[in-house]
Amino acid sequence: MRHLYSVLLITLLSSALLACSGADKDEFAGLSAKDLYDEAQSAIESAEFQSAVKHLETLEARYPFDPYAKQAQLDIAYAYYKFEELDSATSAVERFARLHPRDPHMDYVYYLKGLINFNRGQGLLDAWFPRDPSKHDPAVLEQAFNDFATLVRRYPNSIYAGDAHQRMVYLRNQLAKKEILIAEFYIERKSWLSAAKRSKAVIVNFPKTIWTKRALEIMLLSYQKLELDDLAADTQRIIDYNDFSDIATTVNPDQFGKAPPPPQ
Repeated sequence: MRHLYSVLLITLLSSALLACSGADKDEFAGLSAKDLYDEAQSAIESAEFQSAVKHLETLEARYPFDPYAKQAQLDIAYAYYKFEELDSATSAVERFARLHPRDPHMDYVYYLKGLINFNRGQGLLDAWFPRDPSKHDPAVLEQAFNDFATLVRRYPNSIYAGDAHQRMVYLRNQLAKKEILIAEFYIERKSWLSAAKRSKAVIVNFPKTIWTKRALEIMLLSYQKLELDDLAADTQRIIDYNDFSDIATTVNPDQFGKAPPPPQ
């Protein structure tokens, strides 16, 4: 009886081990670098970005010297971006830039990096209840602006430069608006010096935005309250002599292009 029990136990353990072995079977076994890449592209086209990342990371790990591996590195960044894993997307795009600083598609790298930062601070509810971008972390907005600015400066003829420039105009207005909101906060508390400093920052750091005139108006009010008559008079002259409709530019974010997949 004891012998029969031992045989049964061994049989059950063997079956369990075989089941585990089957579960651990490599789903990518026998796939070439091209096979993995093609599967990843199909997953991206189907918006199955998590699956795409899995195929691309497997490709890079198993075929690090294959030509597809380099393309996979850039595609991983894009897939993470589309999957809204922005930290992972940033790590991937920065890694590509470090490994391939002279790649012919560096314009796209800066563009994608800008898009990643541009979309930071947004949550799942933003599609239904959009938040004012000026209330996001200004450091993130500034980083996105700098990424797009690098693209436009280094690659002015890039196919991505036009959209990047439009986003820069939009971001500049949002950053200026943030300063205006802070200045108005100080006005409510009659902190005139602080209000003047914030509004002056708009003129200095974000010139020619839709908030330029409002910044000058806050400066004028603040100087008047502080009894700085000369500064108030100078500010009034600037307001009187300028047509702000000519220098203020706004952009509808609905006009922005959709993020294209990486070039190949």
